[in-house]
Amino acid sequence: MTRRALKAHAKYDVIIVPGIQFVEPTWDRVLQLRLIWAKYLYDTGIAKNIITSGSSVYTPYVEAKIMAEYLVAMGVPREHVFIEDKAEHSTENVWYGWKLAKRQGFKSIAVCSDPFQSKLLYRFAKRRTKKEVYFLPAIFDTLRTLPHDMPTIAYKDFKIVEFVPITERQSTWKRWRGTMGKNIDYDAKD
Repeated sequence: MTRRALKAHAKYDVIIVPGIQFVEPTWDRVLQLRLIWAKYLYDTGIAKNIITSGSSVYTPYVEAKIMAEYLVAMGVPREHVFIEDKAEHSTENVWYGWKLAKRQGFKSIAVCSDPFQSKLLYRFAKRRTKKEVYFLPAIFDTLRTLPHDMPTIAYKDFKIVEFVPITERQSTWKRWRGTMGKNIDYDAKD
């Protein structure tokens, strides 16, 4: 999708940004890509709000909270950033993000990520959300033109003291099931 096609695209009430581990003291390339792309979609009016999604999975930082702090430091108003901090897998980012969006009354919902992750999640999202979630994968040509300055955040405020990584809490099989969306209780009430 070109920049022109993206601008002509529908406006979304909210975009979901799937989490990725934060390894102190700075963001990595994938986290940077997702947040800069989300801010671009917000700044251009394509997205009115942003949901950051992710728990503390591999590192002792709640991914959604770290991403939200970066977005606010980048200039997105805090009242337009919502936090979903339960998800431990990409499929859960989409599911729990979609559920939060619905509870907030958002109608048009999209996932904002890199093209690789978007492709992996597309089938899951269409099947599980009754085709209510759209995808806005990052356009690398557009990303290259955007500022890549890393804002400073107080990341230590979000560190979990008694943290146990998912690799110690779940077997490889259980993590694989999570990746496939098999650990979600789809019938659970909000």
